[in-house]
Amino acid sequence: MTTIQWIATAKDQLWQEKQPEQKTSAAVNITVTEEGKRIIEGFGGCFNELGYHAIQQLPEQEQQTVYEALFSPDGDCRFSICRLPIGASDYALEWYSHNETDDDIDMAHFSIERDRKYLIPYIKEALKRNPDLQLFASPWSPPTWMKFPKAYNYGTLRWEPAILTAYALYFVKFVQAYAEEGITIHQVHVQNEVVADQKFPSCVWTGEQLREFIRDYLGPAFKQHGLQTEIWLGTINGIERDLFTKSASDYDAIAAPALSDPEAAKYISGVGFQWAGKYALQQTVQSYPDKRYMQTENECGDGQNTWEYAQYVFNLYRHYFVNGANAYIYWNMILEPEGKSTWGWKQNAMMTSQVEKQKVELNPEYFVMKHFSHFVKPGARRVEMEGPWTGSAVAFRNPDNTNVIVVQNPFKEAREAVINIGGKKYTFSLEKESFHTISWK
Repeated sequence: MTTIQWIATAKDQLWQEKQPEQKTSAAVNITVTEEGKRIIEGFGGCFNELGYHAIQQLPEQEQQTVYEALFSPDGDCRFSICRLPIGASDYALEWYSHNETDDDIDMAHFSIERDRKYLIPYIKEALKRNPDLQLFASPWSPPTWMKFPKAYNYGTLRWEPAILTAYALYFVKFVQAYAEEGITIHQVHVQNEVVADQKFPSCVWTGEQLREFIRDYLGPAFKQHGLQTEIWLGTINGIERDLFTKSASDYDAIAAPALSDPEAAKYISGVGFQWAGKYALQQTVQSYPDKRYMQTENECGDGQNTWEYAQYVFNLYRHYFVNGANAYIYWNMILEPEGKSTWGWKQNAMMTSQVEKQKVELNPEYFVMKHFSHFVKPGARRVEMEGPWTGSAVAFRNPDNTNVIVVQNPFKEAREAVINIGGKKYTFSLEKESFHTISWK
């Protein structure tokens, strides 16, 4: 006997009084077909300093509500894989690295002391709820003395053997220091947004530089020090552009040099994509199907947390999963109202810490995440579908054979969806501009 569970989130239910439904007569049909091979590793968000600061402004009970909702195996989101920065991200309270002592190539002055105040307590609250939480880390900028020009923002890594050796050791020291805190770093991604030359912490890399650094420095350093931490080629945020002419190269200019080099590729477990990297995902997956792939930073909006942007974000989830991603990572899990960074950018978040009201508010993208992460378990496989509605839906099969379809009605009127399950047809009413999860075993 098939038991069906159905939840829905509609714009009307969250933001305005209910309006009379105007159903169209045309039904849409979805039929689940074969199970795919790509395994879903999970969902999560990023630990950052402004997020922890936002939580700390809340009363203790509300803080616990946030942690339970995000990380508890019985909570709403049930996160299983999360990100943290190596040094300052663009959502740090101020810019820093773990070693600003000039020319300290032996890393004698390496320290994660700042993280013990702002990041490690945040991570440990998550690990209390889910000790199996997987963690991956990436730098936004190397230490400034390793860069040209000598600054956190803009610039490139100094391409000198002594600097490259020291930078590989910087990664080693980071993994080891967190291990001493009882925190396992499961993956490192070489650079956040490798083609971003930004006013916040950043560093530009070419595909050839990524290949050389992983092949000749980072991979051998991890092997020498006996680290089990995976090395990922990420995070890729677009196609390479010549710094002088600004002309664009083809999709694989960043990923292909390393992935097509056997000596570099043997160290690479997967590839992380975000933002404009989504345009390279499909072809990279097709070219290198043995690697794992991750969406590493949800596009962040403008701080308004609108329902319309949540609809756009739903399509990002779908795009990444149907094109081969194994995991999807949100960016700001929680921020204060408007989500303003220290350098002036306003961004969305799953939750808002309403400091004046001393309450946490759940935003539309929180519910988009919940539709996926609450029901799709680590170890699930994406399932193919057919029918005229599949462009607004994505399906999965969990390890316990529970099937999950997440479907959006993007239209401004209600629709009916007919889903073929086990040879039987089930009809569901989809309110206008709504998200739905349907699961059965």
